[in-house]
Amino acid sequence: MARPAKMQPTGADVEAFLTLIPDEQRRADARTLVAMSSEITGEPPVLWAANIIGFGEYRYRYSSGREGVAALASFAPRKGSLVIYLIGGFQERHQVLVARLGQHRSGKSCLYVRRLADVDLDVLRQLITRSVEVRQEMARAASN
Repeated sequence: MARPAKMQPTGADVEAFLTLIPDEQRRADARTLVAMSSEITGEPPVLWAANIIGFGEYRYRYSSGREGVAALASFAPRKGSLVIYLIGGFQERHQVLVARLGQHRSGKSCLYVRRLADVDLDVLRQLITRSVEVRQEMARAASN
């Protein structure tokens, strides 16, 4: 029997979650990301797992047969930085944009930003938009 996925919508109140962020700047940055991501996806914020704010959903299916549902766009306002979840390999896919972004760190599919003031918000918007577009393509492919 397959175990349930950890990344699922919780139904918890996003505004209540945001209010609990102790750092005032991180809370303001999280609200800015909520507005930006809602605008990009056309979807309201939903709390996924314990502390990830997601927007919309897409179904994915890997060639291995593994499949599931994930948020089109998402981020987590962690203590040390904002973690913005993008499509895997975004650094290679969008090298020019990443070079123009500003101060950040990155992982395979995570963008780490200490403060939104450290990055170009127009570039960040483009990265999130492109990530959403790729995920929407994945959903279309998974449904075929």
